[in-house]
Amino acid sequence: MILKTLMVGELGANCYILGCEETKLGAVIDPGGDGDRILRTIEEMGLKIQYIIDTHGHIDHIAANSKVKEGTGAELLIHSQDAPMLADPTLNLSSFLGMSIPVLKPDQTLKEDDIITIGKIELKVIHTPGHTLGGICLKTEEEIFTGDTLFAGSVGRTDFPGGNGQTLINSIREKILCYPNHLVVYPGHGPSSSIGEERSSNPFL
Repeated sequence: MILKTLMVGELGANCYILGCEETKLGAVIDPGGDGDRILRTIEEMGLKIQYIIDTHGHIDHIAANSKVKEGTGAELLIHSQDAPMLADPTLNLSSFLGMSIPVLKPDQTLKEDDIITIGKIELKVIHTPGHTLGGICLKTEEEIFTGDTLFAGSVGRTDFPGGNGQTLINSIREKILCYPNHLVVYPGHGPSSSIGEERSSNPFL
């Protein structure tokens, strides 16, 4: 798998551009800002982007959806329970930050256990509510993209609309920590980690 991480937007979210080495088909996970830079990077990587995937509907993960979709023609995917956030400035927190973004509707909505196929890559959708109602993680054989559910040494906030602290912890324990220790964790903010590291040392768990 080809993988590039960009820190984007005012809140420094991790945007992941991934691609199949064989087919050069790709996806963008959480384009939270700096759309022009994301598009330049896609061009440099030589990828044809099939999908834009939002792990959840907060502004720092969706702000460049429109720019990237316009530049690639990719389909926009988000969990069905977070889809309403794309058009609601209060729910997506853009009003809180004094920002305005184009309103987009998803091309497809996601649910638990969906498989997103990108060339030879398969991303399994894991519904992990707690940070938002429709927050998801995306798992390959060796990696898991955790959005704002799980960070290196921390977990997502639960004080925004749709958040619930106990639900978040249950999601992490039941749906993420069940995987092997070697699995690499790529979170929505901050450095990468591993399942084993978070299992053994994350103070919130």
